Amino acid sequence: MPSELVDGFGRRVRYVRISVTDRCDFRCVYCMSEEMTFLPRAQILTLEELGMVARAFIEMGVEKIRLTGGEPLVRRGIDQLIEQTSALPGLRDLAMTTNGAGLVKHARRLREAGLGRLNISLDTLDPQRFRQLTRTGNLEQVLDGLRAAREAGFEHIKLNAVILKGRNDDEVLDLVEFARSEGVDLSFIEEMPLGDVSDHSRAETFCSSDDVKAFIEKRHELIPTAESTLGPSRYYRMTDSDSRIGFISPHSHNFCASCNRVRVTAEGRLLLCLGNEHSVDLRAVLRQYPGDIDALKRAIVAALPLKPERHHFTTDGDVQIVRFMNMTGG
Repeated sequence: MPSELVDGFGRRVRYVRISVTDRCDFRCVYCMSEEMTFLPRAQILTLEELGMVARAFIEMGVEKIRLTGGEPLVRRGIDQLIEQTSALPGLRDLAMTTNGAGLVKHARRLREAGLGRLNISLDTLDPQRFRQLTRTGNLEQVLDGLRAAREAGFEHIKLNAVILKGRNDDEVLDLVEFARSEGVDLSFIEEMPLGDVSDHSRAETFCSSDDVKAFIEKRHELIPTAESTLGPSRYYRMTDSDSRIGFISPHSHNFCASCNRVRVTAEGRLLLCLGNEHSVDLRAVLRQYPGDIDALKRAIVAALPLKPERHHFTTDGDVQIVRFMNMTGG
């Protein structure tokens, strides 16, 4: 088996995002429909299968794993998966993206299990607007979760904000000031055209990273930096704060040329690109050859030629990909 994974365009795969569930206790308007039908539990990878997937990738040179959902904290036994995965030799970075609602309950155990970093989704600081954007969420619960994570010993916390024109673009500076006051990083994310959402027109709500950056520069000078967490964020610093500001720009600043990522969906499909449907069914391999990690590795290696050169997102409101974000966690 190869000691590293290289696609057909010479890009080394160093980062895998693994969705542990398609379920979530929120219904964010850019992520899923208000009325969702989730996968039967038998179709979701077991914790043992998820652990084997993580091990296979790490043994072939992957250095970073991010656990996503849906909402990973609704998956029972997630701390066991973290404990097992964090102990694997060769793993440099084990992170999680969460809506933060479960952190008051789980943060300390996650840290003890070996989770290194947290990304917390936070699109607004207005309680009523938060409820509108998440449909079910409670802002205060998320803010309490952020503080619980810090108290549990997480030193690397980043907030993620999806900015929608006419919905929360007036809060860009407020979110920056909040990140500065809390001593955390903040990434602004352009909305991706995944799934047929009924809440809004993506053509009308699209807000580019350049627009967001211009808002911030009315108050703060942003200094480019080459810092990276192996993900797609382009980071900037401010002279009077340790907080970094990042931009994830799948539309306006396509990062495909340096893409080092693949994703595994909750049902075990190896997704070679978030913006394309190219995928391979790893669940079938796991269940046809239980415990055979070499069979799993062969399937992963065979899938790499399917990784396309780039995605082709547009901002005209068309849905390029049918699946919702909760299947892959972004």
